[in-house]
Amino acid sequence: MRVVALVPGGIGDQILFFATLDDLKRDYPHAQIDVIVEPRSKAAYRVSKSVHEVLTFDYKDRNSLADWGNLVGMMRDREYDVAITVEPSWFVGLLLWLTGIPTRIGYKGKGAGFLTNTVSLNTSQYLAAMYHDLLQPLGINTPCPDLAVNVPKSDLEWAQQEQKRLGVHETGYILISGGSGNRSDTSYPVASWQQIIQDCQNKQPNLPVMVIKEAGDEQFVRSLQESCPDIKITSPDDIGKLTAIIGGASLMLSIESAPLQLSVAVQTYTISLLGSTDPGKLLPKSDKFLAIKSPTGKTADIPPAIVLEKIWGG
Repeated sequence: MRVVALVPGGIGDQILFFATLDDLKRDYPHAQIDVIVEPRSKAAYRVSKSVHEVLTFDYKDRNSLADWGNLVGMMRDREYDVAITVEPSWFVGLLLWLTGIPTRIGYKGKGAGFLTNTVSLNTSQYLAAMYHDLLQPLGINTPCPDLAVNVPKSDLEWAQQEQKRLGVHETGYILISGGSGNRSDTSYPVASWQQIIQDCQNKQPNLPVMVIKEAGDEQFVRSLQESCPDIKITSPDDIGKLTAIIGGASLMLSIESAPLQLSVAVQTYTISLLGSTDPGKLLPKSDKFLAIKSPTGKTADIPPAIVLEKIWGG
């Protein structure tokens, strides 16, 4: 059986979809599963254990009819048996109908008339479970499993060497993902991070604080270093290395970001700082994952004292 899943969205969205892919592969072990994702999200599948091939299409670009036609042609050429779309869209439904794929699965609503099987779109639940509902037409009615990732051995070895380089391999570390907020309501001020870091260093001087430096984080990290010169900086250059570093942390502090979902997948104790997003949609129910939701809908308005209260009393 050949399956293709159309999954727009960022890396965090892809990680949340992993549970669906893994359960599909578990129930259909001989299935060949491909995904079509935005170019910015292809890197997520370095840590997927269930996908055969990752194809890219920029769903949000101003695509011409020829671009969409090429997408239809690509799917037709690969002779898929099943297509799954997470996008309740009239246009995407039409495209899937044009591919001639026998089984076309999506949510009820826009475009459902072009699909062969639909499920109710329950947006009030954990997003991974919402995606997992799409497996019901394939006879998979089990609860959504925990998120999981498959980190390459070379990335695990890199993380071990990185921990030794930074002198944290014997002590453990608090890890911060705070500079990669891609929306104004998810960013958190440097001054607030400084207050949190300094309190952690005062109360736990033997537990280093490490900050993840991703592309675009240069000013954020530079500002933190000016007031907190003892912090450790790590710059993983792919998602496998990033996942391995997160997996070695004693505690993860994160804004709403892709690293947050990776932390969930590797079961690192995590405190997330959220703006307008409902914590129940972003995080599974677990004592390992605590959410602090801003009273104003902006992450920046979360008082550092509330974060510290969760760290020391959470």
